Amino acid sequence: MTFAEKVWAATQRIPKGKVATYKDIARAIGAPRAFRAVGNALNKNPDTHRTPCHRVVRSDGSVGGYASGAKKKIAWLKSEEVRITGEWIDLSCYKYSPGIIENTKSSPKRAR
Repeated sequence: MTFAEKVWAATQRIPKGKVATYKDIARAIGAPRAFRAVGNALNKNPDTHRTPCHRVVRSDGSVGGYASGAKKKIAWLKSEEVRITGEWIDLSCYKYSPGIIENTKSSPKRAR
């Protein structure tokens, strides 16, 4: 699985009405310092209906970028009942974090 595919797989686990941060996704795929690369991978997302990249936001609660523009990202999040004030989301209410998106790294191979 490529880096981008791991990012998309982790992003697919975020339910409607919740968000995760770029850093959460990076940690979930075992690359905790690669949060900017997560953003780049999401920018190249080939299927926004299957992989809801609009649900990934900045760690400070700001909406962040979106290939179709921040206004569309905000509208999509609002349609999922995420409350946004200006361009800010209250992460204490809307952050998805069961196991911080369950680790999507492949399981370590057992020694024989």
